[in-house]
Amino acid sequence: MKPLSIGHVARRGGVGVETVRFYEREGLLPKPTRTLSGYRQFDEEIIGRLRFIRRAKELGFTLNEIKELLSLRIDPSTTCADVKVRAETKIADIEAKIDSLKRMKLALVKLTKACSGRGTTSECPILDALDCEEKS
Repeated sequence: MKPLSIGHVARRGGVGVETVRFYEREGLLPKPTRTLSGYRQFDEEIIGRLRFIRRAKELGFTLNEIKELLSLRIDPSTTCADVKVRAETKIADIEAKIDSLKRMKLALVKLTKACSGRGTTSECPILDALDCEEKS
């Protein structure tokens, strides 16, 4: 099979060339072979790995978590249960973020209801609330 250039890999993987370089530096992609002139030469399977990384990012996994998932995939002692635990942990993280976002929204709704939208900024209850120190 003919080696692929970084541009070709990036296009087919749905990412930019700099992203491919970044993933390589971060250890998410194996170091490719290089031509005598220094150009990267990738094998076809790298495209599947790029798509895997992209989909995992879309689901909220961090690059470190993706690195773990990729290593689980090649470890023969790994079971589906190992992967499921990581997915369930990610679900819990997402739920915590959703709860936090809901609290932020409620606080902002309360602040915007307290503001008439008239007057100077020196009388703005939203800005006043942001200036206040938390009471311990």
